[in-house]
Amino acid sequence: MAKVLCVLYDDPTDGYPTSYARDDVPVIESYPGGQTAPSPSAIDFRPGALLGSVSGELGLRNFLESQGHTLVVTSSKEGDDSVLDRELPDTDIVISQPFWPAYLTAERIAKAPHLKLAITAGIGSDHVDLDAAIAAGVTVAEVTYSNSISVAEHVVMMTLGLVRNYIPSYQIVTDGGWNIADAVSRSYDVEGLHVGTVAAGRIGLAVLRRLAPFDMKLHYTDRHRLPESVERELNLTFHPDTASMVPHCDVVTINAPLHPETEGLFDDKLLATMKRGTYLINTARAKIVDRDAVVRALESGQLAGYAGDVWYPQPAPADHPWRSMPHHGMTPHISGSSLSAQTRYAAGTREILESWFARTPIRDEYLIVDGGRLAGAGAHSYSAKS
Repeated sequence: MAKVLCVLYDDPTDGYPTSYARDDVPVIESYPGGQTAPSPSAIDFRPGALLGSVSGELGLRNFLESQGHTLVVTSSKEGDDSVLDRELPDTDIVISQPFWPAYLTAERIAKAPHLKLAITAGIGSDHVDLDAAIAAGVTVAEVTYSNSISVAEHVVMMTLGLVRNYIPSYQIVTDGGWNIADAVSRSYDVEGLHVGTVAAGRIGLAVLRRLAPFDMKLHYTDRHRLPESVERELNLTFHPDTASMVPHCDVVTINAPLHPETEGLFDDKLLATMKRGTYLINTARAKIVDRDAVVRALESGQLAGYAGDVWYPQPAPADHPWRSMPHHGMTPHISGSSLSAQTRYAAGTREILESWFARTPIRDEYLIVDGGRLAGAGAHSYSAKS
């Protein structure tokens, strides 16, 4: 029997919900490109419920305990005395979300001799040291595509929010004011602006498709060029790398995974090559940008705005400079954790567990590391250090 350690974010401050704003969520059966949505043998939760917090337990307790497995659920993940660190030595499976990641460093993996499987409930497994997982024979899997569209929608919202100056305008209303000039003095239309995505995978391409009806000019760069038919359909301009793309853009959205090739990519040097007044959207990973370089670019006016929901570390400390920098539209890491998305990634987590316990293959598109190497989606998206 296995011990499963599930690290989730805390419940709402006023307690776990007893009712919800909506009674249901749409049933998504497949994604663009043909991949089917998660398909476990059953689920033990209500679609649309809050599953990603501690009391939600990703809907896993009945399933696991009915088979004799042990489930430990906690939000405590930082510090030597965290529940994560105390429970790791005899844990077989660790589950966490990108929004509240259990950072499985090389040191932690070394202290977990029984660890065989690390599951990301969602997408993006860079909180696991993939090289250490490869060396230790730990399989890493995630619920690929489960919340990609959720993130793409968040990117569109933040793009419009920054360019149209929505957040300060809303604040004027909540403060009892009506100064239209204050609201519109930083407000523009997105029509005709040039927008470029760093990476055009599932999320990046979905962003481009959703911005095309706004009559924006679309650019992209990716290590895997899109088919000519897609470029023609969306009138895309391809650039061989980020450095060659960003000088042409009024809005840049980062939709790449974090790995050695992207870490620290947006530094002072690259930001200086962008048009003055560019908007930068980052729902990918915080470490793709230089934290302090972003602050400097906003203060100088080189960037007109920065929005995103990814921080490092997560949760971000109260004194993190992105909380107080000018012209930002930051949120906690929520883009991929809507109640709709939680329904899919909780189901996908159970699907992965069902395959693992039955000793049947985990879907190739869910695999990041397997058999001592990058595999499946991981081989496509990540690069190893060794």
